[in-house]
This record gives sequence, C-alpha cells and structure tokens, in this order.
Amino acid sequence: MLDLFSEEQEDSYKPTITEAELSDADVLVELRKLKEELKDKVVVLGHHYQQDDVIEFADITGDSLQLAREAAKLDKEYIIFCGVHFMAETADMLTSKNQKVILPDLKAGCSMADMARRSEIDRAWNFIQKSTKEKVVPVTYINCAATLKAFVGDNGGSICTSSNAEKIISWALSQGEKLLFFPDQHLGRNTCFKMGIPLEDMVIYNPNMLNGGLTSEQIDKAKVILWYGFCSVHQGFTKDQVLAIKKKDPEMTVIVHPECPFDVVAASDDNGSTSYIIDKIAKSPAGSKFAVGTEINLVNRLAAQFPDKKIVSLSPYQCLCTTMYRVRPRWLLASFRAIKENKPINIISVPEDIAHSSMKALDRMLAIK
Repeated sequence: MLDLFSEEQEDSYKPTITEAELSDADVLVELRKLKEELKDKVVVLGHHYQQDDVIEFADITGDSLQLAREAAKLDKEYIIFCGVHFMAETADMLTSKNQKVILPDLKAGCSMADMARRSEIDRAWNFIQKSTKEKVVPVTYINCAATLKAFVGDNGGSICTSSNAEKIISWALSQGEKLLFFPDQHLGRNTCFKMGIPLEDMVIYNPNMLNGGLTSEQIDKAKVILWYGFCSVHQGFTKDQVLAIKKKDPEMTVIVHPECPFDVVAASDDNGSTSYIIDKIAKSPAGSKFAVGTEINLVNRLAAQFPDKKIVSLSPYQCLCTTMYRVRPRWLLASFRAIKENKPINIISVPEDIAHSSMKALDRMLAIK
C-alpha cells in the first residue's frame, strides 16, 4: 500500500500520556464536548462496519464511496473518516483542496486491499499482455489502494462497487475480449457467473506464485482473470452454515454479501451489497427472519433497528473486521484535539498524479449507464 503520511504525522498520531490515562467514559464526555464545539468545521463519516461507540459520533453513515461523495458536497474544512485507509484516500480525491481528510488510526487498513499491490499488478499485466493478443480490460473493486485505481484509469478500465459490479463488468467486456478483475476474487466470480460466464472460463492469478500460477495458454483461453484476493470477514462464511441454519429454521431467509465464497452465495436465498442488504431488510414485513452473511456490527445494528424482525448472523462466530476496529473513540478524540489546536494529524493526501489517474477510472464508472 502506498505510504501517504509523513513521519511527523505518524509520530503525532501516538496518544499522549494524558489521553492514555483517560477512562473510556472520560473520552466520550470530552469527545461529545469537542464535537459540538467544532461542528461548524468538522464532519465525521462512519462506515457501516464501525462499532456503535464510534457510530454515535458519525454525522453520516454508509458505504465507503457513498460517504466520500457525501463529504464532497459539504463545505466543512475537516473530514474525519471512521473507516480504513483506502476509503480516506477516495474521500481525499473527491473533496476540494481546501478540505483535509483525517483517518483516526493510520494503521486501519484493509486485508483485501493489501492483497494487491501496484508492483504485483504491473507484473501481472505484463505477463497477461504477453500471453494473449485479445484486448484485456482491467476493473478494480473500489476496495483497493489509490495506486491501483490509478492503474485502471491509465489502462482504459473502470472502478466498480459491489452495487454496480455487474454493470461495470458488462461494460468492460463490451470494450474488450477479456477481463482482469482485482482484488476480490469472490465478487468477480459471483458477478461473472450471474452474468452467464461459466466457471471454467475463469482463472485465478495468485501473485505469490510465478506468473500467478498460470500458463500463457490458460490466460489466452480464459475470459476472466480473477485476482487471488478476498475479504477476511466474508471469507469466514461457509456453505455448511447456510445449510445448518436453513435446516434449523426453513423460514429463515439467508442473505449474504457477494464478497462471500461462490458456494455460500449459491446456497443462499439472496445476495447483494451492504446497501442492498439494509434496504431488503428494511422493506420486509414484520415477522420476517434473516440470517445475514456480513460484518457482525452491521448485523447487530440491524437487529436493534428492526426489533419486529428476527435478524441474526449467518455465522455462529464473530465475523468482524479487525482492521476497521482500530478506529476507537480514543483516537477520534485525538483527532478532534489536534484540530482544535490547529495542528491536524493523520491527514490522508493522495499525490496529484495518482489522484488524476484514479479519477479517470472513477469518472468512467460514474459515466457508465
């Protein structure tokens, strides 16, 4: 992942002794006070997967792209993004130059995004280009570093989200004969199969193996080249969990995120993006039952929001996003304190050349109907 923060910012990120000595209750009291005091210049964005004690302070909640686009509409000087690194990058690229995007914990990354690095993508692209004469169009899931978005922008491809993946992949295959999809293999596979592309026409490129573990013949024969990446949260759901919960309660609707493995999605009743899952549950009648295959904080929040429905996690284990959990009220307080002192810390700033190329890919996505 591209290192976009300075050494000075990294040092200032560390909590002071005073902050470390504050109790959790004291942190919340001071945080509420500072948030009210700085409300005219600071907006807090909270991703759906954040814990409730962070969501309490969010002015806007949502998915990563939705949050970044909402922030771009505002005139607040500081945007505190309670999410992970690639989300803050996107927000920085979409907001104006006089706005500063802050990530409360610079170590809040994304395991999926870390599974695809720019040097690996460049190496894979060179091998793929040498292996076939057919045109390959790259598409990256928005859950990746800005350097990967820039690669796609410079090579005629597009970004996609879990909501519009089918539309973007359809566009990509209208522009060329083959698709390179990264970093999430499951979203790519599930979407392409839904579009009628057979599994045997898809291959997996593993950056940890020579030439991705593929031959030139396999590349030339394939229609879809999937990157060997996945979400550590959604990878935790299994087909056995689906079968077990359906056996226990046949009336239970199993709905999962398309980042889940292929057999999980195939065995489930429905699948869709986070916003799709929320909307589906919200519009369902009282008494509906859902087993949800996505991050546990969102599942628990939905259960609390809709007490007239039975909403449980598909997994009996805690499927949580550990990197998202790095953002805590204590670090949020440190961000507010620094802003009050006019010494903002943990500012995420994407270099102009990377941002320019990334925006080409993002604008391409937004233009695809």
